[in-house]
Amino acid sequence: MTLGAPVEDRTIAGRYRLTEKIGTGGMGVVWRAEDTRLRRIVAVKELMSRSGFDQESVDRAVREGRIAARLQHPNVIALYDVVEHDGHPWLVMEYLPSRSLAGVLAERGTLPPDEVARLGGQLASGLSAAHAAGVVHRDVKPGNVLVTEFGTVKLTDFGTSRAADEVTVTASGMLVGTPAYLAPEVARGDRGGFPADVFALGATLYAAVEGEPPFGVDGNAIALLHRVADGRFAPPEHAGPLGPVLMRLLDPNPETRPTMAEAERMLNDVRFEHKAKATALLAAPLAPVEPAEQSEAPAPVVPAAPEPVPAAEPTPQPVSRPAPAPVPAPAPPLSQPSPRSQPSPVSRPPEEGRGDRKALAALGIAVLLVAALVVYLLNRGDDDPSTGSGPGETTTSAQPTTTGQQQQPPVEPTTEPQQQTTTTTTTTEPPQTTTQDTTQPPAEVGAAQALTDYYALLPNNLEAGYARLSDRMKAARAPSFAAYQEFWGRMSAVTVSNASETGPNTVSATITYTYRGGGTESETNVYTLVKASGQWLIDTQN
Repeated sequence: MTLGAPVEDRTIAGRYRLTEKIGTGGMGVVWRAEDTRLRRIVAVKELMSRSGFDQESVDRAVREGRIAARLQHPNVIALYDVVEHDGHPWLVMEYLPSRSLAGVLAERGTLPPDEVARLGGQLASGLSAAHAAGVVHRDVKPGNVLVTEFGTVKLTDFGTSRAADEVTVTASGMLVGTPAYLAPEVARGDRGGFPADVFALGATLYAAVEGEPPFGVDGNAIALLHRVADGRFAPPEHAGPLGPVLMRLLDPNPETRPTMAEAERMLNDVRFEHKAKATALLAAPLAPVEPAEQSEAPAPVVPAAPEPVPAAEPTPQPVSRPAPAPVPAPAPPLSQPSPRSQPSPVSRPPEEGRGDRKALAALGIAVLLVAALVVYLLNRGDDDPSTGSGPGETTTSAQPTTTGQQQQPPVEPTTEPQQQTTTTTTTTEPPQTTTQDTTQPPAEVGAAQALTDYYALLPNNLEAGYARLSDRMKAARAPSFAAYQEFWGRMSAVTVSNASETGPNTVSATITYTYRGGGTESETNVYTLVKASGQWLIDTQN
């Protein structure tokens, strides 16, 4: 029977109805099933052994399964139940639409070191929680690592290796299973404990970044077992900053090998150059903008009427036009650039430059007064209230600087235009916002079109795409935006084909992913969508 093919109606333990065969391996067959009591989809693993199961081995499998069921962690496949059917044990587990790491490596060959480090941090987190609960995995390898669409990693098959006698040597000397990910002490006949899980984790990550496990692959299992027992392997060549961490995890001596909690910290602390540069660029403060060069030049000397007006902007009291009182007022604009101009009189002696500057300052003040008087006289007869403002109001004189120089010298105080302008601004802005909100949701969009529109946002507009997932979908597949961003960061394009509604709010579609490193992958999924606030949200994916 091929994977994914429907099966005849078969119910295990009077409760779990098998619907589809989804995996197979040396330890048994995995089925997609329905829990008829709780009405949920589960994965059921039928454990098999070449030597058969006696009652003792069945009891041991049930006992260890119950121990493993105590473990609840985001990076561990939950074990719901262990039952006996047809003389051998069956494991009832969480169903997770995913691919095994072995399948990913078969397609892509190797993974970049930063992706392997992120993957390893999640695996170490789940294994660390298992060790804290007293549970040893005994069979960490790419085939037991599940990777979801959004890059979340989960371990499966906790506590089942010894129950199925998978990685042991029989009395006849035949090896059942592959020793490629065994720790050297286990290959030498010692019992595997927590340190063996650490070595197996290192071997799994080594295979992900180098393309094969530390001791290679060999059709002769006994020869491979001897190499593992010897404990010598070539250091990783493509791991970059991850290399030293892998060498620590693959320490042949279990006594000096780090614990799983230490392995988790080391994997999370690995820093890669390109990520460090990106972080530095984001954290770097903006360089201060230097003032314009023309502010250093004695611009007021030019006897053109329009030019001196911006310099007279800070003048607080232009009412006393003939009196000498306003004379000190323009002094601040002339004194502001003085610190920059003091060290630069390189073309004349210091004393001569000081006298010239005083003369230029006096001339500038005179030109400013004349210019202000001319502008005032020109506007004196203007009855337009929009050009006037209260005398001596520095806030009013600063506002019209962007509209023209004729508003600079105010004469008649008029505050009503300002109130009218403010009222007009506040009454015109809300209708614009309301118009945008009412046109944002699509008028009549079906579920199939909504799914197509969602994938059209990816991988470029991730924030908008993440907003179109329901809370249930986020919790199941993308618990954080970082995980969502990490997954889609590996893609250069995604296309949707054959999108059709197969039921109420249910859509079947074929999704084709194009990886940035080359290669494509297609899969057909069934989605359910829900509406929230007039917007379609993706709720589940099978």
